[in-house]
Amino acid sequence: MEPMPLDHESPTAIPLEGIDATHPAHRYQLALVMPVYNEEACIAQVVTDWRAELDGLGIDYLMILLNDGSKDQSAEVLARFAEEPRIRVIGKANSGHGPTILMGYGLAIDLADWVFQTDSDNEMSPAHFAQLWQRRDAFDVLFGIRQQRLQGPDRRLISMASRWTVRLLFGKGLADVNTPYRLMRAPLLAEIVAQIPSDTFAPNVIISGTLAAADRRICNVAVPHENRKTGRASLANLRLWKAACKSFIQTLRCRPKLAADRRPDGRS
Repeated sequence: MEPMPLDHESPTAIPLEGIDATHPAHRYQLALVMPVYNEEACIAQVVTDWRAELDGLGIDYLMILLNDGSKDQSAEVLARFAEEPRIRVIGKANSGHGPTILMGYGLAIDLADWVFQTDSDNEMSPAHFAQLWQRRDAFDVLFGIRQQRLQGPDRRLISMASRWTVRLLFGKGLADVNTPYRLMRAPLLAEIVAQIPSDTFAPNVIISGTLAAADRRICNVAVPHENRKTGRASLANLRLWKAACKSFIQTLRCRPKLAADRRPDGRS
């Protein structure tokens, strides 16, 4: 599949081959959104493990795998899954983790009742997903809070800064504002992402803050975190701090839009 250009005005207005989000033929219980970047060493196992877990739980699901312009063989590995009925593989030009997540959310919210986002680095196992799924009826969003997470000093400081950013701008703090293990009601997520620019670096931080400020029913579930075994993180040192500053500025700019509606539709 040829890379698709991003629409920088709305993350929901992206025509993609194989997914008709405007007029879906079938609405799933769950849409899983997984951005992929340079994960050739583990992505096959990650996809296989998630497929087995969701099949085992008897969920009617669709996995949306977004290859964010990987420079390794990730595209070739993902191609093995392209013909599977419960998997959609999307190739796109590189735009970064955050914009790729928003692109996935824009598709998922029109395809399923629940949206789950996870990363492709195999740091958080699908074995713990059932803990979130089985509790979903009582909540609007369920966060997998990373446990035993080993971080360098730079990442620890930035994680702390993210938590305080959410607390200061949205009025409440969360234990893990940027966790890549989150289950959300699709109608609720739709109201929020519609107001977030599609080039946002860390949209999950903004989404977390908005949910907390709106007093949504939030469940925090402890999920073991394992350090990366393959590949390497895409940001380090100076680039990491620059990205953190960008995230803070974007969160600051988004807050007035999101604060205008602190109780978006979506609770059922």
